[in-house]
This record gives sequence, C-alpha cells and structure tokens, in this order.
Amino acid sequence: MGYKIVVVGATGNVGHEMLNILAEREFPVDEIAALASRRSLGTEVSFGDRTLKTTDLDTFDFTGWDMALFAVGSDATKKYAPKAAAAGCVVIDNSSLYRYDADVPLIVPEVNPQDVHGYAKKMIIANPNCSTAQMVVALKPLHDRATIKRVVVSTYQSVSGAGKEGMDELWDQTKSIYNPTDSKPATKFTKQIAFNVIPHIDVFLDSGETKEEWKMVAETKKILDPKIKVTATCVRVPVFVGHSESINIEFENPLDADEARDILRESPGIMVIDKREDGGYVTPVECVGDYATFISRIRDDSTVENGINLWCVSDNLRKGAALNAVQIAELLGREVLKKG
Repeated sequence: MGYKIVVVGATGNVGHEMLNILAEREFPVDEIAALASRRSLGTEVSFGDRTLKTTDLDTFDFTGWDMALFAVGSDATKKYAPKAAAAGCVVIDNSSLYRYDADVPLIVPEVNPQDVHGYAKKMIIANPNCSTAQMVVALKPLHDRATIKRVVVSTYQSVSGAGKEGMDELWDQTKSIYNPTDSKPATKFTKQIAFNVIPHIDVFLDSGETKEEWKMVAETKKILDPKIKVTATCVRVPVFVGHSESINIEFENPLDADEARDILRESPGIMVIDKREDGGYVTPVECVGDYATFISRIRDDSTVENGINLWCVSDNLRKGAALNAVQIAELLGREVLKKG
C-alpha cells in the first residue's frame, strides 16, 4: 500500500525535480497530483514514464491525500499550506515561511531525523535553505565527534537558486557579451551576473548581513545545535546549477584533517573526493544531477587550536531542495505513517 502524494508548484524547477526524484527513488505512490497556478493549468509534466497534466491549486481538495510537497513561494504557501494541513495532508514546505516557527520541525534527514515527530503540531515540516542543507550534512558527523564551536562559511551559489529567471538572465547576459548590440541589463540580480560575482543574496538587514546569510546562521542552530557560532558570506556566481561552500570549522576537541576525512567517508549522504593533485576535488559542474553532498580540500587550519577547512559542493535543486523534501517524505512514511 502506497501514498497519495501532491506536488504543489509542479511546473517550476524544484517541482520538476521533486517529480523526477520521487520516480527515481521509487517512492511508493498509489496516486499523484501535480498542482500549479491557474496560468499553468493543463501544462504537462513528467513523472517517470508517465505524463501528468497539472490541475488548479486554487480549487484542489487535499482531503484524503497523505503528503503535499510544496515548491512555491511563501505567499502561496501561506495561503494553501494551512488548507492542506487542516484537511489532514502533511505539508513538506520548501519555502522559508515556516522554517523559524518553533512548532514546525526543520529537517535534514541525515542530521536530525528524530525531529520529524514534531510534524503533528501543525501538520507541516519545513525544508531548509539550499545553502544550509548541504553544509549541515557535512557538519553533523564532525560535530558528533569533536563538538563544533564556530563555523565561518563563504558560499558560491548558482543562479538556479534564484529560479528560472536567474538562469535566463545568466544565459542572456553571457550571449550579449559576445554581441554588444544586444545588451541585457540586470533585472533579476542587482548587478551583471555574467562573468561576475555578486556578494548579495536576498535583502539587506540592519546588521549589514543579508537575509540569506542570516538564514544560514538561524537554520544551522535550529537543525544542529543552538550553541554553534556561525558567520556567513553568501555570494551569487555565474554557475547554472550547483552551490559551493568554503567552510572553516573550529572544534572544542582535537580533530585533525585525516580523522575528519575518515569520518566523512563513512557518513550518510556524503561523497569524499579529496586528492591533493590537479583535479582531485569536485566542482559544481560535476555534482549536477547527483544526490550526494561532495566534500574536498579537507585540511588542517593552523591558525586555531582545533580547526579544519573543507570545500563542499552539492546540486542545489536536489539536496538543496527537491531531494531533501523527498527524503523527508520517505522518513515520514517510514517512521510515522508506515503505509509504504
């Protein structure tokens, strides 16, 4: 016996990936509905070897459905997620709306699976920010071994994190560089993204950090440990898919790079590719379409007593969004609903 699953926002980048991953991982689906806004009504989307026609989110009745994977913005989520939850359908939400709600668990299954039981308070589970998700997968096994005191992270985030408009803007600007008569000014981003990097993701806060940077701090504390100190600089780079992070970690207890490498090799969701030679590391191009969080460049930090540096790369549309949501659905089914 399988589940009745709803994918909300099925025509977007993340919605497409959710459908792909549900099929790839052979999630036990008895029935599936692909929902979209009225303007996308009737659009066809793929689910394995099947083709689904999208139906109208506005008129959909969630009664009798087991789980709804939401891949729409906070405004639409605010309107429709409570309706789904009230109908007894568990919402797994990819927006930022519920991430900081004390009554909504924020889950990365490799890190805090035990928190899934908290779903019952509001019938909602939150998916973390894409940059946070891959980082905490890397931090968790190291924290268990040596207790992390402080994390300094710089991110190199692909334009797909800003949706289709971000990908289109990079593509159009890149072409226009070679055709100066067809100039493409920045509209989605604050500055030119082609052949450039932009140290600005989301809005600026009074503290001087951006909201993306604040999210990494708040979410890491909620998912992993509130005592960990985190500081982040988040940068948009001209890469279509795949987020990269340079992470500096300071521990309370001794841990060297060799032991950290061994621990990470044995940890769930992680692939270590770390050879100290040309090409002995992973870049965003190589992670696209993969489930793993890739770790490279593991080395000691000689400037602190117990510190290491590492390089972390993941497909942000997968582990940073759709894959994590499907893993939450698998966890919920396995640990709570137990139908599949």
